[in-house]
Amino acid sequence: MSDSTAATPPLPMPRLRALLGLRGVPWLSLIILGALLVAAIAGEWLAPWDPNDIDLGAAFQPPVWAAGGDAAHLLGTDNLGRDILSRIIAGSRVSVVVALYAIAFSGSIGALIGMLAGYFGGWVDTVIMRLVEIQSSIPAVALALILAAALEPGLDTVIIVIGLTYWSWYARIIRGEVLSLKTRDYVAFARVAGVSTAVIFRRHLLPNIMNTLLVLATLQVGQVIIFEASLSFLGLGIQQPDVSWGLMLSDARQYITNAWWAITMPGLAIMLTCLSANLFGDWLRDRLDPRMRQL
Repeated sequence: MSDSTAATPPLPMPRLRALLGLRGVPWLSLIILGALLVAAIAGEWLAPWDPNDIDLGAAFQPPVWAAGGDAAHLLGTDNLGRDILSRIIAGSRVSVVVALYAIAFSGSIGALIGMLAGYFGGWVDTVIMRLVEIQSSIPAVALALILAAALEPGLDTVIIVIGLTYWSWYARIIRGEVLSLKTRDYVAFARVAGVSTAVIFRRHLLPNIMNTLLVLATLQVGQVIIFEASLSFLGLGIQQPDVSWGLMLSDARQYITNAWWAITMPGLAIMLTCLSANLFGDWLRDRLDPRMRQL
């Protein structure tokens, strides 16, 4: 005989997280990304030293927890006695600026081209997709090296190079979204009613691809930061006296045997930032997916 007063079984954990609005929020990733933004905005007040302050007497000072470390330089110093923590904080601004502008640049170009290809189809779609295939067939690093070598190295060049390298990624995905959206009834009704193409793009297509664009942009943050660090490491990106994590790796590579911290600390900054951005992007993708919200 069943007990009618039996307690209601607890909600499954995914359903409970969904009701609370949590769904496995990557809090550690958010904390790291938040700290990155704070360092980028208020780096001048947070850095204990001038990132370009040279003190040869304090060169190759190890981190505070290592033998011979000094509390004045928590993460140690490099070959010129510059404080590594201060330089990491200063480099965070470059990473944020490059990620923000490069993703906005490449995302805008790729989204527009993808919308044109998906909406008009025909020869427009054929030409655009052949260009996308040609661009995708060229190794990204090789294309970036060619563009960076043809332009004057610097922050603007890095943003342009990344934008021209990654636009095809957005174009291909947005094209697929628009191919599906243009068959919806509300788009067909708008076309029959004589609504202009620009209005259809603005009112019906763009709002429906914003979630996809947001997820793509978030997932690309790590790629952009690594790409900028690679260009700076090769001498084709950020130049002295500006500070970037890739430039720090380039300066410290020849001292890796006797000053491991000089190359390890900026490497850890790159790794943690990229990992946090990817985890947050994965969570955001699941969060914005209607099928996942029904779990």
